[in-house]
This record gives sequence, C-alpha cells and structure tokens, in this order.
Amino acid sequence: MKKIYILSIVILVFSCTNKKTNSDKNQSAEIEGEVVVPEFQTFIDSADVKGSILIYDLKDDKYYSNNFTWAKKGNLPASTFKITNSIIALETGVVENDSTLFKWNGEERRLRIWERDMIFKEAFHYSCVPCYQEVARKIGVKRMNEYLDKLDYGKMEVDGTNIDMFWLEGESQINQYQQIEFLKRFYNSELPISQRTEAIMKKMMVIEEVENYKISGKTGWSIRNGNNNGWFVGFVETKENTYFFGTNIEPNQKFNMDMFPMIRKELIFKALKQMEIMK
Repeated sequence: MKKIYILSIVILVFSCTNKKTNSDKNQSAEIEGEVVVPEFQTFIDSADVKGSILIYDLKDDKYYSNNFTWAKKGNLPASTFKITNSIIALETGVVENDSTLFKWNGEERRLRIWERDMIFKEAFHYSCVPCYQEVARKIGVKRMNEYLDKLDYGKMEVDGTNIDMFWLEGESQINQYQQIEFLKRFYNSELPISQRTEAIMKKMMVIEEVENYKISGKTGWSIRNGNNNGWFVGFVETKENTYFFGTNIEPNQKFNMDMFPMIRKELIFKALKQMEIMK
C-alpha cells in the first residue's frame, strides 16, 4: 500500500507539472518558434533597402527572420494578391482555366509586355494589372468579399469604388505571417476550394524547378504616398521538406529603383542558400 501511495503522489505531481509546462509552452511558443538570423539583415543592408525576410520551416514549425516586428506589420498585398484573385476567379468561373485568353484592346499600358493578347497563366507571370482588374470587376464586390472571408485572407477593404484597385491602393493590409499562413493552408489543401483550382494554381505558381528544389510564388509592388513597398511570397519544395517565405522591403532614400524588381527575389534566394535550402 505504501508503494502505491507514493506512486500516486508522483503521478499527481507529474500531472500538475505537465499542465503547467504545456501552458507555459503555449505562452512562449511565439518566442521559441522564432529564430533571429543576423545574415538576413546583412543581405538587406547590402541591398540598400530596409525590411524583413521571413522563412517558415514546415517540418520544424519554426520561423527565421532578421526583423520579426516588421514581419508583423500590415501592408498592401499588391500583386501577391494575384494568387488569391486567381483562386477566386477559377472558383467563380470568371476564368475557366490557365489557358483562358485575355484580349488586348489596343490601348497603351504601363508596361510594353502587357500590350498583347495573353493567356491567364501568362497574365499571372507577367503580373498584368489590367488583366486582373478585369477579373476583379467580373467577380464583383459581393462575391469578392464572400471569398475573402471564406479564404481568411488578410484584411481587405473592398467596395464599389475600389473593386479593381483595393490590393494596390487604399487601406487593405496583410503581413508576412499572414501571407505565409495563407500559403501554408493552400499548400496543405486546407483552403475551401476545389482540387481542380488548387491543381491549376500550383502549376501556375511555379517559378523554377530543378533537381534539388521547386520554387513557387509571386512578387508584388505598391506605392502609397510616394513610398515603395515590395513583396516576394511563396514556398520552396525540397526532397526532405517545404519552406514558406514572405519578404517585404522598402528602398532607402538613394536606392536605384531600376534594381527594385530584382532585389525582392535576390534577397530570398540569398537567404535560402544561406540556410542551405537551395543548393
């Protein structure tokens, strides 16, 4: 009886201790799951920009960054919203598939590459703003808001006055953590969308595929009150693991803006190589 009594006390103490540990773990999970990588800041400083590189390791459930505070700051999604806009277009039937044709009306556009007919997949990769504005107008305010709520995508402000611009200007916001969370749910087939839409999008989003890895994603660039803000979000699949990334940067005062489109991607490539994810 004495041994049984002692064992009961041990079990009771262990149970109480374990409950406390789990509670403490939940409270500190954010800190435990965030690893500061000084090299990321070096890459950013060398590029003459400011901002944050955020990488999420799916297997280890850990975030790596140079600036977690910046990563939690909301910004306009800019053309990274083309991922979500495409999903909604396919789900609503506004766009049939990745080969749906967008006819150019002959009007001058901001970029020469947009001044031609192109299929949906090309419109995505060339980030054709006029094409996606047409898509958003066809989706409409009601359906757009319904799907944004359904997909739980950031905090978008959509009404009749901005249906074709809300991701480029105004008060819509999403942060790097939210971008990664959305992509993670998409990758894990946890979004309330059809398998067909998911398959089309995963194919459309591929940027590069080689023997050791496959990288998928989308860039974005918005200008608010004269301030440039750049994105590159996506995920890298290797043989052993999948890593999600969300980089958000702004140029310093004397930055050469001709380099801005390239820098967004270069920073992620450097970070992924530094972590030996891309070899």
